[in-house]
Amino acid sequence: MVQQQRRGGVIAMSAGELTSFLGEQRTCRFATAGPGGPHVAPVWFVWDGQALWVYSLTRSQRWANLARDPRAAVVVDDGHHYHELRGVEIEGEAAVVGPVPRTGDDPQPPELAEPERLMAAKYFGPASLAASGGGASLAASGGAPEMIHDGRHAWLRVTPLKIVSWDFRKLAALPDR
Repeated sequence: MVQQQRRGGVIAMSAGELTSFLGEQRTCRFATAGPGGPHVAPVWFVWDGQALWVYSLTRSQRWANLARDPRAAVVVDDGHHYHELRGVEIEGEAAVVGPVPRTGDDPQPPELAEPERLMAAKYFGPASLAASGGGASLAASGGAPEMIHDGRHAWLRVTPLKIVSWDFRKLAALPDR
């Protein structure tokens, strides 16, 4: 069960706003507890409406930390000026899903169908490939973005225990206090 936001409800995102925001943003900061203290790293992610998914390097500090302690925290934020700030903080437990590492030679586990579709569309789809000059890769795959498997990554699913969101753009609509 996800813990409800206790403060800042006036500027909290609705479920639809949260899903839209997480779909638009490309990078999150993923925090784990290491033996010497916290470890935070930027990573790509997708949100399926229930969990946050990360296609992580298996030989990383993040992976080693999660093997010892599955607790994780993720922050996704945007905005340059105070009145533009918005973001989401997710605290939860990370679990490995599917083969480690994911080579693409193994059959796709059913639970990875949606995160792999979302990841391919978000990071390897037409808009992403056009921006990076990789349009030929998309054309070679018949027009549908495909997930790239290099044998060095595997899937982590972060199941939220607590979600906090904020959208300071909503402050303008509040009556003066």
